[in-house]
Amino acid sequence: MERDLSVPLSYSCPTHAGKFYRARVFWSGSSLRTEATGYGLVFFVQRKLAGMNKEIKGLRCAVSGSGKITMHVLEKLIGYGALPITVSDSKGYLVDEDGFDYMKICFLRDIKAQQRSLRDYSKTYARSKYYDEAKPWSERGDVAFPCGYQNEIDQSDAINLVNSGYRILVQELGLTSFVKRSCGQIWSQSCVALAIYVRKLKEAMKRIYRRALKAASDFGYQKESPEALVHGAVFSAFLTIAQAMSDQGCV
Repeated sequence: MERDLSVPLSYSCPTHAGKFYRARVFWSGSSLRTEATGYGLVFFVQRKLAGMNKEIKGLRCAVSGSGKITMHVLEKLIGYGALPITVSDSKGYLVDEDGFDYMKICFLRDIKAQQRSLRDYSKTYARSKYYDEAKPWSERGDVAFPCGYQNEIDQSDAINLVNSGYRILVQELGLTSFVKRSCGQIWSQSCVALAIYVRKLKEAMKRIYRRALKAASDFGYQKESPEALVHGAVFSAFLTIAQAMSDQGCV
């Protein structure tokens, strides 16, 4: 019988209750909500922008992929007043200069559910265009969300992003500057009430952001350095994993 993941480990292993309860709090949780990663990316960007005295509202955002994480990123961007303009699949990418809204997201989900091409979107929305064998990183924008596949951004993509005006790039596993990437973590918790879930996720992303900055500072990187979050996220993630392995007796 599998253990109920909603029950803290201290309850299922009383002999090591203190150790495992502390460990479970220190580690990230096991996600029971598929929204966690997509929403978390947007929350993390909000923290980064706040540190720059900016907000996400009104910013043009390029998003790749067209799966669950991509759709959740689109949802949250729209909710905060940003303008997501792209999605992609293995054949190319779709750009909508008017930006996506909730109705358009539903249409995109229908297209994917029916295993149709993203090209079909342009048959309904005339201000959109599908580009074959291309990536969305040459479209003018402010924030990029590569959600298509691992190690998606190569050197030519990074150059296109900079030339197209992008200053922040965030991936599923953390915040990055161009080319280099982090191993940051996405935390979520299983609450029935969505409002509580979103609040907790926001708080978690704030903690992750602060931990990344602190780790960067501890290892000699100034907050103003463009590489601070990149290296800070790597250091923080490594220390978290090392602590979890130690708690479980792996090292």
